[in-house]
Amino acid sequence: MGSNDFDPLERPAHDAMVPGFWMDAYPVTVAEFGAFAEATGYATVAEVPMGTHHQRPGSMVFHSTSRRVDRSDPRQWWKFVPGASWRSPAGHSSTLVGLDKDPVVHVAYEDAAAYCAWAGKALPTEAEWECAARGGLDSKVYAWGDDFSPRGRLKANTWQGEFPLQNLLSDGYLWTSPVRTFASNKFGLYDMTGNVWEWTEDLIRGEGLGSPPCCTPAEVDYGDGDSSSPRHVVKGGSYLCSENCRHYRPAARYGQPGRIPACHIGFRCVVRSRPGSRDG
Repeated sequence: MGSNDFDPLERPAHDAMVPGFWMDAYPVTVAEFGAFAEATGYATVAEVPMGTHHQRPGSMVFHSTSRRVDRSDPRQWWKFVPGASWRSPAGHSSTLVGLDKDPVVHVAYEDAAAYCAWAGKALPTEAEWECAARGGLDSKVYAWGDDFSPRGRLKANTWQGEFPLQNLLSDGYLWTSPVRTFASNKFGLYDMTGNVWEWTEDLIRGEGLGSPPCCTPAEVDYGDGDSSSPRHVVKGGSYLCSENCRHYRPAARYGQPGRIPACHIGFRCVVRSRPGSRDG
């Protein structure tokens, strides 16, 4: 796990062992989360008022800038948008048309955990997630090797160009992409790189919070206390990760407040082997 070559929060690289488990082949989709919401009547964190500062329901949405900006200040591209939720990803006027097979977004940690419990599964630990993402290539930078775009081919939905000003769309996507659009890793798992960051069970530990301002709205002042909620490790990078951060690596990690959903964070589930069973 981890890396000695990039973000300090990933250090040191170290051995880890996990029991046998199964993992969803791709992130939970809009259609799958919709089935859960319809069956249970569940309302996500983004669908209820977020606190004293934001009386209206909503979530964090990325907006590209019109000029070069100081990338240390995420308030220039992250905005709280009233009405934004998994049902309306960009706000009140947006819809889910054409997004059924895309990963669900605007889900807080508790929303993801609720879905997993309903499905008889669980969120992965960070070690499980990273083991799965590496696909057996334990010494490689990316899930497929050391070259980000082998033979010039892009292998994940990420940001190409100058963040947050210009996305060249070389991979064909400005927003999320349908799951399984890009090839799987050697374990048959899709979208372990890019598309959406994914929640894990683990709380962030170590010095610093590991919250890259280009990727996360965690440091935006909400004024309602939600930004101080326990921070869980998210993994995998998203369609907003660029060469500025290179968080589309299996070792990459940061701590996202559990009660702050955003337009680039989703999840997938695992089922763990029972001790002593032949299933493992």
